Amino acid sequence: MDDIAASPPIAPHAGPATFLGHPHGLFVLFFAELWERFSFYGMRALLIFYLTKQFLFSDTRASMLYGAYIALVFVSPLVGGYLADRYLGARKAVLFGGIVIACGHILLGLDALAGDRAAATWIFLAGMAVIVVGTGFLKANVSVLVGQLYPRDDIRRDPAYTIFYMGINLGGALGPLVCGLLGERIGWSWGFGAAALGMILGVIVFVAGKPLLQGQGEAPDPAWLASPLVGIRREYWLYASALPFTAAMLALLASPATVGYLLSASGLAMGVGLIAYACLKLDPAARGRLLVALFLLVVQPVFWGLFEQTGSSLNLFIDRHVDRTLFGITVPASLFQAVGPFSIFLLAPVFAWLWLKLGRRGLEPSAPAKFGLAIIQVGAGFLLLVGAGMLLPGAQMPMLFILLLYLLHTMGELCLSPVGLAAMSRLSPPHMLGLMMGTWFLATAGGNFMSGVIAAAIGASAGADQASTVLAAYGRIGGLAMLIGLAVLALSPWIGRLMKQGGR
Repeated sequence: MDDIAASPPIAPHAGPATFLGHPHGLFVLFFAELWERFSFYGMRALLIFYLTKQFLFSDTRASMLYGAYIALVFVSPLVGGYLADRYLGARKAVLFGGIVIACGHILLGLDALAGDRAAATWIFLAGMAVIVVGTGFLKANVSVLVGQLYPRDDIRRDPAYTIFYMGINLGGALGPLVCGLLGERIGWSWGFGAAALGMILGVIVFVAGKPLLQGQGEAPDPAWLASPLVGIRREYWLYASALPFTAAMLALLASPATVGYLLSASGLAMGVGLIAYACLKLDPAARGRLLVALFLLVVQPVFWGLFEQTGSSLNLFIDRHVDRTLFGITVPASLFQAVGPFSIFLLAPVFAWLWLKLGRRGLEPSAPAKFGLAIIQVGAGFLLLVGAGMLLPGAQMPMLFILLLYLLHTMGELCLSPVGLAAMSRLSPPHMLGLMMGTWFLATAGGNFMSGVIAAAIGASAGADQASTVLAAYGRIGGLAMLIGLAVLALSPWIGRLMKQGGR
């Protein structure tokens, strides 16, 4: 494809068979990722309940473990992505990661075989650690494979990622429905077993669809990978590196506070280093853009710290204080975890159209303004619950208010998550793009860990099992979020001017 201007945009790529104008390999990745998200969100929906009802952890201990787990899920792809880029290739990394995740989910359901609660706890933590490692190999690399199916200048790339993103959220919606229903109604092992089965189906789809990947994602140096080291192929040594990686994750999960210290130290070092580099190495325009990116990186953990109450304190609140009766049937609390992904599935195309429409009229908010709107909406969701509690004191809260909270939080996520990733690619110097994307996920991990700290603080409050106590805490964090969001909005015109130095 040497002369793009001389031929139609898609004609040079018309060789491989397509469906809806896209290579069949895209739909292999669509279903592989759908089942991976099914397993992840299905397990996530059950986690806080399993820890508090099966292991009888306090709300504080369970919330800290939840925050540490979600944070590590976002950090581990830095390791898996590096090994794939340098040695394994994306395809082998995805396959290995899927197998490891399935093993982790199976391990979660085996804690009942332990002779005592302490042994059962360690088996469960080991299962979580295995899932973290498997996610590290799979999560980033399956997205890389999507991009490798298309030449860099192919106009189908953005629509392809939209289709792929729909698969992510469809799996995220189905997982809580199936795993939550089985786990809460039949038995915990059934829920975790369904999550394992989902990942196994994803692996089967991926293996069967290998010929449709057009040879993409292979190892950069297959000969080196196949060469022996101490009589064993180097490829197998790389897989074996998952064992010490798993041991490290297990140690961190056993001591959740350590995760917070490591994230804080890493974030501080990264921030100081990037500021120094911006001031000493970049020209004024590039410096301004990088400083805007750093501002967004500092702001986004505020959003995730509150948004991820979904799987911890908010999940417990729904279980204990919400009227979940619908047509005479009590809806399991874990099923509410499907509302967010399903809302994204429906609303993402609407927001994409809205930003395009506003952009054509010169009215689209800047990325910092969208971040401010996101934080305001996540705060408004909690204040909505506070208002409902004041209107209905002492009564079980109608589930309508929970659905409205999820709607506000989903709209906030759509104002921040895809916008932030696009901003990192737009604002970062080209030679630092990978580093800045890694820093974005590091900041996300920090926000997810903070969600556990916030939920743990709510759980440690006197009378934490009372709705009024939780709502009072939600009032404080919701009000603080509104103030922070308004401050970001107020600063956004000035920050927006820095962004326009070289392209908005």
